[in-house]
Amino acid sequence: QVQLEESGGGSVQAGGSLRLSCTATGYTAFKHCMGWFRRVPGAEREGVVVVDRHGVPTYADSVKGRFTISRDKDTVDLQMNSLTPEDTAMYYCEAGRPTCLGGSCRCVPALDYSGQGTQVTVVS
Repeated sequence: QVQLEESGGGSVQAGGSLRLSCTATGYTAFKHCMGWFRRVPGAEREGVVVVDRHGVPTYADSVKGRFTISRDKDTVDLQMNSLTPEDTAMYYCEAGRPTCLGGSCRCVPALDYSGQGTQVTVVS
């Protein structure tokens, strides 16, 4: 089992910045990968970023160059800059195991555990 505690979020004007933080506690194997995904009502979840325990991130194209994730052990921080109204969503922290195929393992979105979510609203 893994528990995820999220903080941050809120409302900001377009072009502004927000920072999200998430700390995971629990079984180590399920904390190898951590990241964030977001969801707006009526839409599919969208993976934002995942990072492995070595701090190597993989970003969605929609946030590259604007969002930066950092990891310190079992805590990840997501710095979001140049926010637009299209970034408005509920943001969820997630954690889990890597996906392994043919002897190669990597972190991909849709991990084993997710948090309660924190709302990010960007107003124009």
